[in-house]
Amino acid sequence: MFGKPVIKGTRITVELILRKIAEGMTDQHIMAHHPQLTIDDIRAAAAFAADHLAGEEIVAAQDVAR
Repeated sequence: MFGKPVIKGTRITVELILRKIAEGMTDQHIMAHHPQLTIDDIRAAAAFAADHLAGEEIVAAQDVAR
């Protein structure tokens, strides 16, 4: 999937799951659309995203005089 993280054993990306959650889909709706997923898969996607964001380095932009 072009290097994007996926749920093991599927071609379903973490991004897709997070977007469905952001749209307000429930776990049950997500699993209805993707029967190969489990609750644990959905939770793992959210945990992966949280871990990824926790490891990001924040760099403050400098005020550049013109």
